[in-house]
Amino acid sequence: MNASNDDTFADIIFSATNVLSVPVCILAAILVLCFKLHRTTVYRLALYQVLASLDVATIQLLEIIFVAYEDEPWPWPEVHARRLCIAMAWLQLYSFWLKILFTVWVTFHLFCLGVLHRNMEKLEVMYVATSLLVPVLVCAIPLVTHTYGFSPVDGCYIPIYEKNNTVELKVSVAEKFALLDAPAMAILLVASIAMVIMIIKLSYWVCRRMKYEPITGGDRFREALKQVLPLAAFPIIFLIFIIPVLVYDIYYSFLTPIPNKVLVFAQYIFVTFWSLSSGMTLIVHICLAQLPAYCKSRKKETHNSKFGTFDPTVGQDSAPSHVNSATNFSLPTASLATVNV
Repeated sequence: MNASNDDTFADIIFSATNVLSVPVCILAAILVLCFKLHRTTVYRLALYQVLASLDVATIQLLEIIFVAYEDEPWPWPEVHARRLCIAMAWLQLYSFWLKILFTVWVTFHLFCLGVLHRNMEKLEVMYVATSLLVPVLVCAIPLVTHTYGFSPVDGCYIPIYEKNNTVELKVSVAEKFALLDAPAMAILLVASIAMVIMIIKLSYWVCRRMKYEPITGGDRFREALKQVLPLAAFPIIFLIFIIPVLVYDIYYSFLTPIPNKVLVFAQYIFVTFWSLSSGMTLIVHICLAQLPAYCKSRKKETHNSKFGTFDPTVGQDSAPSHVNSATNFSLPTASLATVNV
């Protein structure tokens, strides 16, 4: 990469955000396991999202090794360096596809819950299997066509220009657009439509609940919110952070080989914050939704272990007879007969 101050600052932001993303995502996964939230489907889907974000952040951290590949010689033969770069490019494309596919299934699951009122938790195995296996097939295409390599702008990825940034590699441009940009734009469009429909539906529920809850009750509404809220942030995060990345890719692939510093910096920021925001969102949700109830239950357990558990039914059988007769008063049989006469 270039050694300018702007590039150095962008590299520092890129590195620092990824370094922070890794422990944040690990902490979010630990909280899910500690609170035993992984027993429910919605939190397992959220956990898959966080693990995919952890994978993205880890691969991007490893790619920092290849930043100086353009200007400094490798300490090992060039053949091995090229193989390592190809492996890093494969891992980077795989991690992005893994994250995108889990986002697709989360959006689908939310749409079924919030709009169609159907719980598709039986499809969880399909969610995981397709998210893990489909990227393997997609990422194998550049291996067959030998288009993985080093890009002065993107690092180890699919270079669309040669090192002098003057000769365009048309096959690489087509592959990069077909393997990442086009699917991401299609998913962006579908996810946007699905989220708009779901927001309208939830807004209708809120208005209906405020008007009719005394009659119909709000149990169904609350159960729906419990299912939707842990997952709703992930498609929104995808919609926010994928747009600058797509703008950058289209600009650099089809308009000019000279990178725009603003777009490069925006891409660095949004790609790295994509992983960080996923972990932070789940941590905040758990702290707000689960931590108060957990602390309350722990406090109650501590109180019961210290003072004992109060049972209002204990001692009723041994109560004095005047207490039982006062509380369970009934007319004598003779009195009833007199009244009937």
